[in-house]
Amino acid sequence: QVHLVESGGGLVQAGGSLRLSCAASGRTLSAYGMGWFRQAPGKQRDFVATISWSGGSTYYADSVKGRFTISRDNAKSTMYLQMNSLKPEDTAVYYCAASVTGSGTPAALYNYWGQGTQVTVSS
Repeated sequence: QVHLVESGGGLVQAGGSLRLSCAASGRTLSAYGMGWFRQAPGKQRDFVATISWSGGSTYYADSVKGRFTISRDNAKSTMYLQMNSLKPEDTAVYYCAASVTGSGTPAALYNYWGQGTQVTVSS
């Protein structure tokens, strides 16, 4: 019912910043809780951040708290992940996801996933 496309990934030096975008089509974005996940080669897909339907509630993994900011613009059907003070361990494929039932940390909660965008942080 919704198609998600990530963009904004790339190569950045440690300490730098990137902003990822997730554009949605189909059902209005306001109907979904949204989240960001990431997966490094050979690693498990990990929770990064989530945001509620209205954008009034956010939650972050401890590893990114204070450095990353999740936000959404329902009028533009777009979710963002502002990533500051990037570290080499942030290198991963980043995925956006949408949940019709709410927002939260379990990957199984999310019904729709984007194709992912690569973020590489050099030391």
